[in-house]
Amino acid sequence: MPRPSVRGKLVAAGLETFHAKGFNGSSIQDITEAAGVPKGSFFNHFKSKEALALEVLEPYGQSSRIDMLFDKTKTPLDRLKTHFEFLADGYAAWEFERGCLLGNFGTEMSADYPLMRQALDRIYGLWSSSVAAVLREAQAEGTVSTALDADELGRFLVTAWEGVAMQLKVTRTRKPVDEFFKIAFRVLLK
Repeated sequence: MPRPSVRGKLVAAGLETFHAKGFNGSSIQDITEAAGVPKGSFFNHFKSKEALALEVLEPYGQSSRIDMLFDKTKTPLDRLKTHFEFLADGYAAWEFERGCLLGNFGTEMSADYPLMRQALDRIYGLWSSSVAAVLREAQAEGTVSTALDADELGRFLVTAWEGVAMQLKVTRTRKPVDEFFKIAFRVLLK
């Protein structure tokens, strides 16, 4: 198995450090120490800390397993539940301290970093449209009301989930997740 490149180490360490400490709470020194590389090597691979933050979005997105939404071996609503449960299990593994990196970056960086704001807008759009596609499948099979606009509902569920991720950091309990599932799957999507 090939050894990770310096760039790969920086991306992995950046993802971990940003998620644990936030963008503003993470220094380049923190990241290079976590990566086990000299601080000077950072600028051989990234123009800025923001450039690294943008780079970690892809591996974070892959770890979020949006692909679960397209697993045709399960019903559409089961896919949605499985996806959100997977995310909730990840938050629980971090003892509800970290929340969602997308939401964390959004609240911390969107005012001062337009490239990050644009990247997050694209990612949220992709995620919402993926959820909406699953909802349209559920509508086609008759398990979700066609009176609801799938695109609006997809955006709402993603937005509500981001609120859940934020609340988890405050409550440090699973209660916001349980309330999301109760309202989303017993009321909205019954």
